[in-house]
Amino acid sequence: MERMTVSSISRLVAACGAAVTLAAGAASADPRPFAPALSCGALQDLVAARGAAVISTSRTTYDRFVSDSRGCYRTQVTEPAWIRSADDRSCFIGYTCREYARDDL
Repeated sequence: MERMTVSSISRLVAACGAAVTLAAGAASADPRPFAPALSCGALQDLVAARGAAVISTSRTTYDRFVSDSRGCYRTQVTEPAWIRSADDRSCFIGYTCREYARDDL
């Protein structure tokens, strides 16, 4: 059996610490925001701050909302988006991205 040196023990401890840190980071990922439980202002602030956010619009549906066209692919255009929030049945949250069509000229 190979004898462990101080440097090999240090590397092992560092590797274990890195693994624990990575596991903790993955476990603390932000859950997807649930629009019906948040105010319209909070949802608007979220999209504006992140530039783009995936938000649950009900228990079974979600969509990606962007603050402007920079959140879309070059082949896409923005389309205004309104969703139901806790305090507004028709909250303008920003935009969704959709593929560019000839009718958009």
